[in-house]
Amino acid sequence: MAIPLVVGVDGSEASLEAVDWAAVEAVRHDVPLHLVYAVVPDHGAADLIAVAMERARKSAPSLRLSSEVLHEDPASALLGQGRNAFALVLGYRGRGDLAGLLLGSVSLAVSARADCPVVVVRGEAEYRNGRFGSVVVGVEDGEGSGTAVQFALREAHVRRCRLVAVHAWSVPPGALSPPPPSGYALEAHCRPPAQVLDDALRGRAERYRSVTVSRQVVEGPARQALLAAATGADLLVVGARRRRGHLGLQLGLVNHAVLHHAPCPIAVVPQM
Repeated sequence: MAIPLVVGVDGSEASLEAVDWAAVEAVRHDVPLHLVYAVVPDHGAADLIAVAMERARKSAPSLRLSSEVLHEDPASALLGQGRNAFALVLGYRGRGDLAGLLLGSVSLAVSARADCPVVVVRGEAEYRNGRFGSVVVGVEDGEGSGTAVQFALREAHVRRCRLVAVHAWSVPPGALSPPPPSGYALEAHCRPPAQVLDDALRGRAERYRSVTVSRQVVEGPARQALLAAATGADLLVVGARRRRGHLGLQLGLVNHAVLHHAPCPIAVVPQM
């Protein structure tokens, strides 16, 4: 049996927009959609789930659909569901979060700790409805982006759209003056930025020959480069490293910035 795409619901408009997005996504990938409402205590769970399921059926009538109410805190419940999920889909802000927050506490906690990809559905309707025909993936030097690139290629393939791979770089401080840098700074300086993209795409892109891939090398901060590219994207994909000796992921400043400010849905893909 196919593992499901799981979407968290709480009755907020943001979570219902996540249901809309997830329903279409599940059909694209031919996987079931599982709606999860986690609450302590139980207040109107049956009515809330019914509304969410009706919304999902309206977005994708052919969808294989199930639902579940879990009596535990939402972050823990969703993290448990993520151990056997195609991906987790969340709204950018939940019903209980303060209106001034750019990203809900549950969405941030799950993005930072889940074992599977997490999609936070952000942006206006034009970004959620596939208007732009583009998936953007951020590529960093090293091995941290491999799973994210694979995820992004698969998304571009099922959407029949183009993939834009973005790598931002800057000259390490002191790289052009003596004494010469050592360790990672020297390696980054000696490694041409275009090669970083080529290495990340090599082999993986060959599996998705139908996908048109373009490369963007940007000198400057990665968060600015990714947010700029996302203004013309239906989905932004970033990778997250696993922290050695700790539970969860290393989101880093760049991922925090795009999670809070991206104009479109954003997928955080754990390094495998």
